[in-house]
Amino acid sequence: MVSFWFILFSLIILYNINRMTDSLCVQKEIPEDRQPKVFRTINILITIMLLSSYVEILYT
Repeated sequence: MVSFWFILFSLIILYNINRMTDSLCVQKEIPEDRQPKVFRTINILITIMLLSSYVEILYT
């Protein structure tokens, strides 16, 4: 049951982070060709954070 809630929570977090990243790209006027790299980097870092949080919750 914890897995279901954590996955749901993670999806909500990823969606909000991507929305904020889009706002950042617009506000800072990041060129279109660099935006995929920014999104990829942020998404990878957030995914690592979420996975490590899940492992921590799972094994404590």
